[in-house]
Amino acid sequence: MAILASLYPWLKAGHVIFVIFWMAGLFMLPRYFVYHQESDPGSAEEARWVDREAKLRSIILTPSMVLTWVLGVLTALSIGAFDQGWLHAKLLFVVALSGYHGWLVGYAKKLARGERPLTGKKLRLLNEVPGLAAVVIVILVVVKPF
Repeated sequence: MAILASLYPWLKAGHVIFVIFWMAGLFMLPRYFVYHQESDPGSAEEARWVDREAKLRSIILTPSMVLTWVLGVLTALSIGAFDQGWLHAKLLFVVALSGYHGWLVGYAKKLARGERPLTGKKLRLLNEVPGLAAVVIVILVVVKPF
């Protein structure tokens, strides 16, 4: 545990860096979906969107989520934060964001198969989910209301 405490600033920095990357991906992917859905089914443009979405997921989104979790848990362990209420609430929102991430991955696979179950308007609204979660998470971490 002492080694984790000595690494705290580095763990925290890494955590924040990968949160930024993950959030960027969570904002980008639904926007990609909107453009994808506006392309003609079976077109070369649609194929390019499928490729872009897959690359975003595999290169940025999923690795960033995994590193966010790993570094976040290590950061919390390094300061003994698991008995603090604000962290429990934060984890609830991070679990929800992880579920949203999983839903996005599933939706990308539906789009790749040619299914388009949601409208562009609904996708634009869903694009607000990570922003709202970020507001709550930042308040919990900075203010530590409980």
